[in-house]
Amino acid sequence: QVQLVESGGGSVQVGDSMKLSCIASGRSFTTHAMGWFRQAPGKEREFVAVISGSGTTTEYAGSVKGRFTVSRDNAKSAVYLQMYSLKPEDTGRYYCAARTGAYAYTEQSRFTDWGQGTQVTVSS
Repeated sequence: QVQLVESGGGSVQVGDSMKLSCIASGRSFTTHAMGWFRQAPGKEREFVAVISGSGTTTEYAGSVKGRFTVSRDNAKSAVYLQMYSLKPEDTGRYYCAARTGAYAYTEQSRFTDWGQGTQVTVSS
């Protein structure tokens, strides 16, 4: 089991940037693909980005492609989500998730361990 702690959320203005971090505890971080998901008020949680265990493969939701970048530092057991050109529709609680297996699936059901989330609010 992997324990995950997110940080870096907050309130920003439209067009601003923000970087989220997620620190994992547990063994064999490199064997876990890591994902970011978000949930807006009144909506279901949705996929944002995923990165493979090695960091060589990434996938993004269409709504964030070109604006968000997912990365990882395996030496620090950390995964990051750099967000640029934030929009009000990016508002939500952002969750870090881990799956046992290095492949970068995008389905939530593939992920077994979840953090508590960090709130991101984008105001116009």
